[in-house]
Amino acid sequence: MTARAKTFLICHGAWSGGWSWRKMHPLMAQAGHRLITPTYTGLGERAHLATPAVDLDTHIQDILGVIKFEDLDDIVLLGHSYGGMVATGVADRARERVRQLVYLDAFVPRDGQSLFDLNEGGREPMRKAASAGDGYRIPPNPPPPDTPQVDLDWLNARRINMPIKSFETKLKLLHGEPAVPRSYIYCKRIPPGDVFGQFAKRAKSEEGWRYFELDASHAPNVTAPEALMGVLNEIVA
Repeated sequence: MTARAKTFLICHGAWSGGWSWRKMHPLMAQAGHRLITPTYTGLGERAHLATPAVDLDTHIQDILGVIKFEDLDDIVLLGHSYGGMVATGVADRARERVRQLVYLDAFVPRDGQSLFDLNEGGREPMRKAASAGDGYRIPPNPPPPDTPQVDLDWLNARRINMPIKSFETKLKLLHGEPAVPRSYIYCKRIPPGDVFGQFAKRAKSEEGWRYFELDASHAPNVTAPEALMGVLNEIVA
């Protein structure tokens, strides 16, 4: 690996899995980087492990386990969407391993906040959806409307209901705000409700952030992989 080679560790979004980063593997390899895409407990190929007890802390532990057992160091930790909750917790608990944090159209919690605290509009509809189903999991939100049909088919065949506790858990930061450099990538093809605009604003106005925009909808790892790779190369250059 060259001096500029980086290890990217992905904290994926809700209902998803490491599999959803498939298009990024060849692009990362081409750029000389290593891309590691674990899947959280209860989702993707680990769907058989879903239980009502699975929460945000479970998913933070999943990623910490990968860091420990793969001996990862000097990590570029990327949180996408819900994965911003996970990445914030991981960076807090593996401070000496994480070199920088990248939030991709993601939630950026402060100490004591849950995803539902940051998306109050989603709380009641999602609770209703969970109780109408198996009582503890939320069916997937639809992918962005500009997702090509071939990608929709691929996504919809693989997306899994999400344990509601992962949205209810309040993140506990042991060390306060992350001290590592942080970048925010805001996807400009904004859905109604613009859940992530609040974090874009924060990244633009607060010390310690770099701010980037991408002309793409919420899952550029699927719909705009080359454009996403371009921004990520710029961030780690």
